[in-house]
This record gives sequence, structure tokens and C-alpha cells, in this order.
Amino acid sequence: MALKGGVPFILSLFMFVSMLSSQCDCHPHPARAVSNHTERKVSDIVAEVAGYADVAKKIIDLAVFGAAQNRSYRRLADFTDTIGNRVSGSHNLELAIKYMYNTITKDGLDIHLEPVKIPHWVRGKESAEMIMPRAKSLAILGLGSSVGTPPEGIEAVVLVVESFEELKRRANEAAGKIVVFNQPFVSYGETVAYRAYGASEAAKVGAVATLIRSITPFSINSPHTGWQDYQDGVNRIPTACITVEDAELMWRMAQRGQKIVVRLTMEAKTLPDADSYNTVVEITGWQHPEQVVLLSGHLDSWDVGQGAMDDGGGAMISWEALSLIRDLGLRPRRTLRTVLWTAEEQGGVGAQQYYNLHKINISNFDLVMESDLGTFTPLGLQFTGNDAARKVMEEVVKLLAPINTTKLEAHGEGTDISPWMQAGVPGASLHVADSRYFWFHHSEGDTMTVQDPREMNLCSALWAVVAYVVADLEDMLPR
Repeated sequence: MALKGGVPFILSLFMFVSMLSSQCDCHPHPARAVSNHTERKVSDIVAEVAGYADVAKKIIDLAVFGAAQNRSYRRLADFTDTIGNRVSGSHNLELAIKYMYNTITKDGLDIHLEPVKIPHWVRGKESAEMIMPRAKSLAILGLGSSVGTPPEGIEAVVLVVESFEELKRRANEAAGKIVVFNQPFVSYGETVAYRAYGASEAAKVGAVATLIRSITPFSINSPHTGWQDYQDGVNRIPTACITVEDAELMWRMAQRGQKIVVRLTMEAKTLPDADSYNTVVEITGWQHPEQVVLLSGHLDSWDVGQGAMDDGGGAMISWEALSLIRDLGLRPRRTLRTVLWTAEEQGGVGAQQYYNLHKINISNFDLVMESDLGTFTPLGLQFTGNDAARKVMEEVVKLLAPINTTKLEAHGEGTDISPWMQAGVPGASLHVADSRYFWFHHSEGDTMTVQDPREMNLCSALWAVVAYVVADLEDMLPR
């Protein structure tokens, strides 16, 4: 694609003056001739990015040590303590969007809402109880989009399996039973298939319901929810997650040859799609306002815990990044746009509608960024783009040396930015020390107690530096 921008820096004095002017709204920048990265020497690009060292340090100092210290944490605490969890289609999600609109407006940033339609699944009351070989209450969380049971519930013998392959081998035992999946946790990306497809796979062999071991490497008898997908043409049966402890208990009982009977009751139902909004916050670029560096996190959560980690933290640092840049009087060449997505947990529903609406301008999207794996101690930046873009980004992350996050890794990720990356737009995601992330993910444990203010300061600083510098470089990232 054609890249926008200007002539390379030729004189160090010119570079210095140019950088000073880029930090202030009050003076127009000098007009520049058109150039692109392929015409510029690598040394010119290295020098240009290195010229942002002072600006990067100012952003870092403000976020980590200055007046903005702990601000993103306080904003997150105020938000989650006031609103609580906010599942797609709920009144709480409506309140969350209104809260953010009003609060960001008071912060002095430009904000608007873009309407979308989102799923509206309601959990209702739910319970599970082991009847045989002994009485025991089972902690459960129904899975998103699950159907409910009949009002009297479902009482059936349990078949425990550890894999889809075992289910196929024992298909003749499954009819009329509740299938319990006791799959080991390998990784979230691999193991989540049981949550997503377990119900339909069990229904194919005649099961009446499924109980799935929560997708987590660690448990204190805590069930974890999430979205699941029914396959077309397959009977829809109720499905819920149980705790690691109860899944292993029933597996041990089954290994002893004991008969297990469970009664499951779920009121879950799906209502018509609801009205909602993506929340869009901007600092308009001074030279190329039509070109965009997009930062994002999602505002919705599941209906348990506070949604502080997933993804309140990602949403807050994406707002905080713009606040930091504004506080320093900075205004980049291109527009910085923070989008707080709605209905990410249902498969990036709000983000897909945003992409459908804005893809006509895809050539103007410079970089898309998403934070959705926690805001713990940042380790580096994950990036998807071609080799030329990677070379630029390797220089950009060097500016993060003061907070020791200079690592550029492969594969930017994020449900909400994936349509853009698949279409060729460079993408980036925040890589944090996330070993504990899936301990709390989609559970009652996702609360402010998981969050640390210093870690959020560091994440905000990284997010702001990367976004500002990329938005202010002479040229868009190559693709």
C-alpha cells in the first residue's frame, strides 16, 4: 500500500526541531514531501525512532512516578466497585457504558458511542447435586448460550471421560447419560475446545447434558464459565462447567466402578439480541487525522466476579494511554483511537461489527492494539506484521528500556483485532507475566484483589509510548 509521510530526517538539528514541534498543539508542523519506508535507509528510521527517547521517558515518568501514578488502578477500582460484572445484554453492561461515557467526558477527551447488536443470554438459577454414590453439592457455572433443563431438572447416570477420543470409543455407553469431561489442562488454547464443543460432541452420542472440568490450571473449588458453541443440526443439551476437584472426584469414583448419579437444574435461556455500543475515545491527529492507531480492551465481562482482570484492566490502560498523552500536551500526526469493545466474550461481536463498518478505510489503519490477557507485570510487546514493519517496531520497543520491556515477540493476538490482522493491518498485543491469569479467568475470583497498581502503571506506560510513537512517525508501518 502507499505510505504517507515526509522526507527522511537529514540533519540532526532538523530532527530535534521536528520532535519538539510534535510535542505541542500550538504550532503547525512543517509540510513534508511524500516518502515511504522502502525509500528510506534503515539508519534514518533508527535515528527517527531514537529521537523519541525523551518523549518516551516523560510518558513513563508520568505514568510510573508522577501525578498519574496509580491512576489507572483507581479508575478500574471505581468502575468495577460501582458497576460490578457486566455480561453481554445485561443492564449492568448498559450502566458500564454510560459510566465510561460520562467519566471520560469529564476527563476532557473526545468520546462517542457506535451502536451495535449483541447476544443476550441469561443464566438464571442453576444447581447440580451428586445423588450417588453419596450426596454432594457440586459448584457449577452454566456456559454461555447453553439451553436450560426442564423445570424439574435432569437426573441421570454419569459417564466420565478424559478426551473426545475416549468419548468416541465409549459412544455406546453415552445414551441417556450426563457426560462429565475430566480433560487435563494442557494450555488454554488447546483445552478450551472441551468447553466450546463438549456439549455438541456428547449430544452426537446421545448424552442428555454435559458437565465440563473448568478450563484452568489451578482451582480452589472454583468453577469457570465461558462461551460455548452448538453445532448446527445437533441436539442442544444443557452444559455447565464444574470444578477441577469435582471432575477428578467423579473420575476416581468411575475408575473404582462406582455408579454416579447427578441431578442438574438450569434456567438458562437466550433472549433476542440487545442494543449496545462500542465506546470510542480519540485524540485527533494534527497532520493525518484520517490515519489511525487503535488501542483497545473490552468493556463487557462474564456475570461472575468483577471483570477487573478480564478485561477491565485492558480497557482502563487503553483510556489511560490517551490521558497520559493529553496530560503532556502531546498530539501525534495520526489519530489515536481507543475502542472499548462490547460483547467480546461472545466471540468479538461488537468488534466484528466495528470492522464491518470501518473496513472501507482499512488502508488508513496504521496499527491495531489489544490488551486482553491481564495487566500484570509487562514483559514485552507481541507483534504481527511484515519484516519491514517488525524492524520499525523493534526500534520502538527500545524506547521502553527504562521499564525493561524492550522485547518484541511474534504473533500479536486478540479476538477483537483479529479481523484487521487477517486483512493485513499490523497488530500488537500486551504480553504480561500471565501465569496466574487462568486461575481467575471467568470466575468469581476475577476481582480487584487480583490487580496491582504498580503493574498497571507499567502497562499504561508501555501502551502509551508505543501508541504515541507509532502514531507520530513520519510514515505508516509498512504492510
